[in-house]
Amino acid sequence: MARHGSKRGWYAKVGAAAVGVTVLAAGASVWTAQAGAVPDASPRPAASAGQSAVKPVAVTIAHSSDKGTSGVNITIDDGPDPVWTPQVLDVLREYGVKATFCMVGTQAKAHPDLVKKVVAAGHRLCDHSVSHDTTMDTKSEAYQSQQILDAERMITEASGGVRPMYYRAPGGAFTPYSRKLAASRGMRPLGWNVDSKDFERPGTDAVVATVEQELPNGPTLLFHDAGGDRSQTVEALRLLLPRLKEQGRTFGFPVR
Repeated sequence: MARHGSKRGWYAKVGAAAVGVTVLAAGASVWTAQAGAVPDASPRPAASAGQSAVKPVAVTIAHSSDKGTSGVNITIDDGPDPVWTPQVLDVLREYGVKATFCMVGTQAKAHPDLVKKVVAAGHRLCDHSVSHDTTMDTKSEAYQSQQILDAERMITEASGGVRPMYYRAPGGAFTPYSRKLAASRGMRPLGWNVDSKDFERPGTDAVVATVEQELPNGPTLLFHDAGGDRSQTVEALRLLLPRLKEQGRTFGFPVR
């Protein structure tokens, strides 16, 4: 699961939109993917979404599919976006595919109608932090907590009460603390096996080729529905979804 390092321009704008929502705090923590001791990560009640009981989930980073060895998980990051999310939803509906949408908190708050459409179509929600700070693993636990829990609240409110089932750290910047915090809120830490590289806009054919070449790495595929022109993503999905079905693949969700 590689880090993303090519999104800073667009996310500078997202970060600016999140000023006043998050509190910047200095500190350091080490990124460990799935192993090692995990420190205490009790949620801050004031920032959490809702007061109902939440069932904790595993703290390890999920990559597998609930459909087993033939499964494929489509995950869509960084939205919702008023231009591209509806087009992605249309393609998914056309081929009868359900996906997991990893939403940035400020985007969800700005477009609650789209969050509700995602839920109504049977897709799952994932917390992708408030402002997509790919250096979260170098920040204090207080900062990580606010990024995760405020985004959880924003997404839940925008959806009309449906909570995110996963947490994907921006750029894969997980820490033991952030994994345990998310898991304690019922959000399974979510990784990826195949980065389609669609964010770089290399061309539709290149996106398709990358997915096909890297699919042996595992079932969880990473795409984007925000951060610029996502027409290549839409067209790549239009080509890939029927092709994967023809290969006997079954579309599912990441394990929880």
